[in-house]
Amino acid sequence: MTDSPLNRFAVSPLHRLTRRLADVAGARSEADLVITGARVLSTYSERILPDRELWIAGGRIAALKPAGSYRGSAPRYDAAGGLIAPGLVDPHLHIESSMITACAYAEAALINGTTTVFCDSHEIGNVLDANGVEWMLEDARVAPLNIYLTVPSTVPATTPELETAGGDLTPEKIAALFDTWPEALALGEKMDFVAVAMGDPRAHAIIAAALERGRPVSGHIYGRDFVAAYAASGVTDTHEAIDRDIADDLLEAGLWIFLRGGPPATPWHSLPKAIGTVTDYGAAWKRVCACTDDRDADDLLDHGLDWVVRQAVEHGIPKAAAWSMGSLHPATRFHLDGEIGGLGGGRRADLVLLDDDLVPQATWYGGELVVEGRKPTPRLEAALEKPYRYPAPAYATVRLPDPLPALVPPLPEGPCRVNAIRTVLPGIELKHERLALTPGADWAATLAANDLCHVAVIERHGFHGKVAHGLLRAFGLKRGAVASSVGHDSHNIIVAGLNEADMRVALEALRAAQGGVCVVADGAVVAMVPLPIAGLMSDKRVGVVADELRAVKAAWAEAGCAIPYMGFNLIPLSVIPEIRITDKGLVTVPAMELVPLFEAA
Repeated sequence: MTDSPLNRFAVSPLHRLTRRLADVAGARSEADLVITGARVLSTYSERILPDRELWIAGGRIAALKPAGSYRGSAPRYDAAGGLIAPGLVDPHLHIESSMITACAYAEAALINGTTTVFCDSHEIGNVLDANGVEWMLEDARVAPLNIYLTVPSTVPATTPELETAGGDLTPEKIAALFDTWPEALALGEKMDFVAVAMGDPRAHAIIAAALERGRPVSGHIYGRDFVAAYAASGVTDTHEAIDRDIADDLLEAGLWIFLRGGPPATPWHSLPKAIGTVTDYGAAWKRVCACTDDRDADDLLDHGLDWVVRQAVEHGIPKAAAWSMGSLHPATRFHLDGEIGGLGGGRRADLVLLDDDLVPQATWYGGELVVEGRKPTPRLEAALEKPYRYPAPAYATVRLPDPLPALVPPLPEGPCRVNAIRTVLPGIELKHERLALTPGADWAATLAANDLCHVAVIERHGFHGKVAHGLLRAFGLKRGAVASSVGHDSHNIIVAGLNEADMRVALEALRAAQGGVCVVADGAVVAMVPLPIAGLMSDKRVGVVADELRAVKAAWAEAGCAIPYMGFNLIPLSVIPEIRITDKGLVTVPAMELVPLFEAA
């Protein structure tokens, strides 16, 4: 490995590093860089300090001094009165949701002032088991970004009776990941909250694998009734505080809460309601963080963690406190506040130059300027041009039967009841609608008369290739079909359509590309993002994928879809109320029971 500060694992012997930092701080040795003429946003005291300068050596902060104190000949960077703050620390996200690799993700993160992330790679784990997680860790080690792993905890999300995943991360495999990879610092979101609350042996064995190693456990929970048992099981954070009441319950149960901010048109923007535990109920913000959770490549550029922090300010949090929620607080939650999250001596020189609206203007990573004027510097460009290459098996994960099975069920012969899935904005929760159905002359007439469209989930990991049929209500599809290989969390293929012919065109497009998201009309693909790595990620740069996504989003809207495509990807996620569809059929939540599509009237 190189000795560049862009590689966080290339650390000089500690005694040599600390001696040098002490010599620079004591003005006995030259700094590598002095950033002067700055106001400093202190996350320790939550103040803005005027007229300061930072002395940097060995990729770390040697000293914070009054402006003009340095008398040596080190290179200087004039901040021109801007705000210098620690780089942002995102405590919960899924890199795969961005549809790009870790190396590509680094570009957008650094442009937005994020220098450290904690990623839960359960998406690639659901497709490629522990091998996929380890390949992503190799990717993360090449990326010019501090990337830590919260080890996937719920692969598959439910039992094999309810869905088919490509991976199975047992307690033993999770323990091995902790013991092998030093950047595996916590257990990822324990999504099967019902199983945890009910004392399921496997769920608690996985939690134990983390707690026995002194690793914190991250959570994912819906419903205030589950909070007490969840907290008692050892879970100590969650990003699923969807309103001020459950956020308040979680804080009092001893959990950190991560305020999830996302583009308002997506399912991820719960911050405005959850922040009420602070702004309405008077809770302290000392155990409150900001996070992004899921971003596609397009939204990542415009709605990074910096945007989430600004949302916290907009909803009543002071600027310095809000930035602390996005930097020092996450660092503290994961026991890394001596390394990142603040501008104290000895910390990594992961820094952001901000304007008065907290918009990043420049970013330093390990003391090297990697973004200026919201553009990558040549130093960062050079790093981005040498990405990690995933092995061949990662490019061969969409294994569909040939020929494809029927994607549409037979039309019922008479009146019946349908267990329909009603979509509701923003698309996280789905309603279970028991609909009385009187079939028309054919499926087209029946769908039109009842505001329905077909939906199917096809197992794509090469085990059995079976398909489950369902009906979406109020999805709004006006033509053709839409499909995705990112059907959470087992990542089987989900396809919705008004006719079987277009649904088949969509599936064949995903088979040919080995994954992706596409929109089909009149027998042709009108927009598509190919995702050949595990059916989840592109191997292109973030800007290229963002352009492809904008075309898909435009076609998605033109097709009339009532929820965004990321909400569509959640339709198979069988741990969120009230009803889902997996490759095994319709699953009710939290009962976790399979129900038939059609029942007697």
